[in-house]
Formats: sequence, C-alpha cells, structure tokens
Amino acid sequence: MAGNIRLYEVSPRDGLQNEPEIVSTDAKVALIERIVAAGFTDVEVTSFVSPRFIPQLADAAEVIARLPKAEGVRFWALVPNPVGLDRAVETGIRNIATFMSASETHNQKNVNRTVKESLAGLKKVIGGAAAHDIRVRSYISTALGCPYEGDVPVFKVVDLALALREAGANEIALGDTTGMGEPSQLQDLIGALVAAGIPVSDLACHLHDTRGTAVVNAYAAWKVGVTTFDGSIAGIGGCPYAPGAAGNASTEDLLHLFEREGCDTGIDLEAACEAGAFMSEVLGRTLPGRYHQYWLGARARRAKLAAGS
Repeated sequence: MAGNIRLYEVSPRDGLQNEPEIVSTDAKVALIERIVAAGFTDVEVTSFVSPRFIPQLADAAEVIARLPKAEGVRFWALVPNPVGLDRAVETGIRNIATFMSASETHNQKNVNRTVKESLAGLKKVIGGAAAHDIRVRSYISTALGCPYEGDVPVFKVVDLALALREAGANEIALGDTTGMGEPSQLQDLIGALVAAGIPVSDLACHLHDTRGTAVVNAYAAWKVGVTTFDGSIAGIGGCPYAPGAAGNASTEDLLHLFEREGCDTGIDLEAACEAGAFMSEVLGRTLPGRYHQYWLGARARRAKLAAGS
C-alpha cells in the first residue's frame, strides 16, 4: 500500500503555543527555516488568536514577514474569527486553518462559544477567505473524545465536517485533542465521513500521543486511505484548554513509520531530527518524541566513540 504521504508540520504554531516561556521570533524563524530545508511543503507557522490568550504567538505578523522564500511550500496560519482573518489577510498569508470542537464543553472552554455560534462565525471566515482566494483547512477538535464529556458521537463530527465543507473548507483535519482515540474508532469515523460524501483525500489526522497511540492511530488511518498527517517536530505541543493534552504526534516518529512502510514523504528524516535537536536546545529539555530520543542517544554514542578513537 506504499504511496505518497503528506506531512503537515505544526510545531511552530501548535508546538509552541503551550510553552510556559515565550520562544523568540528569531528561534521560531530558525525552526521554520530548518523545517523547510528538510523538505516539508506544508508548515503551520503561527496563529492570529488574540495575544491576550496566546501570548506565545503574539509575533505572528513578524514571523510571517520573515518566512523563507521557498517555492512549492505552503505556509499556514490559524485564524479564530473574522478579526483574525483580517489580520491574516494584511500579512499576505495564502493559507489559513480554522478550528472548533465537536464537544460543547471543550468548545466553550476553548473559545467561549457554543458549537452553533462557532460554526456560524467560521462560515463567515471561510467565505471571507474564499473572497481573497485563500485556501482553508478546518480542524474539528475532540473528534475522538472530549476530556470533559467523554465519547463524542460520530454523527456530530460528520455533521460539522459537512457544514464546514459546504461553507468552502478545502480540507477537514480530525483532531484527537487529548489522544483518546483508538485505531478502530478512528477507522470507523473516517468511514462515516467518506460515506457522507467527503473524499478521503480531503481528510487529515491531527493526533496527540497522550496515551502512546498517535503512531498506531496514524497507521490505522493510512490503512483506510488517509494520506495527510499532522506532525510536530520531536512531539512538542498540546492544547492549553484540554487537561492532559500531551504533545502532538512526533514528526520523526511518523516519518520513520511511513518510510519503513515504503512511502514517499519527500522529507529528509535526518534533517528533521536535526530540527528536533535544535528545538531541544532552544527549550532546554529533552522532548517527548520517541525517535527524537533514540536519535539523540545514537548521536551521543557516535560522538563518544569518535572521541575515544
């Protein structure tokens, strides 16, 4: 079943939004430059959420102004509402992501709106983006479970996905916000979305590794036709409004998985690992990605052997 896999890199945005310390703009730009050099063609670089709520990404406009010139690379920014869209349009960004939750409680805690209110607002954002010829991907958070409500009915996710598609969203990203999902559950959800008329090629999986299931869930989704997966360098990140939301699926773990399966990602795994090492130095700690930790250990062993020879 080998084929092409598209890895959508979220570390500059989702990876850094929950950090206790604000990472400098220089370090963010350096990370993005390393990601692009590794071969990624889709990078979510920042967010236009109010800096009062996410101060870690208050430098959104400056980051976008300093993005590397890279042919064939799509840079994305998260947009919460029409005001955020206006700010994004001013920067010249050509791709945006919207977000809302399938769970009422999580949506209220995340954006202080009901699901119905969020959907109405996002329809305006998506319509506004279309007027500027801006591509839209729409996240549905808590698609596989809510930390407050538990199970989320499949029909809620399907109904939201259809409404977002009707509004003009190009892609639907299924968010396992606290890593509650299981492989068969994810496959069933994908099957329901495809049966409802959404092409599997327009679905993506945004998986968290809270319970150590991100890679196996990615594998399960791939087995039923999904080829777009969100990853975060070295597994950094998490949702600030979801208790227990550990890091995102580690990009290096996903790369290793799909390369072993014979898939073409177009990405240099070694260069991605170097980006992870860079972020480990920036943040001052070893990061959670499994392959990241293996690679750092192997590098240290090689250095020790070289020093002793």
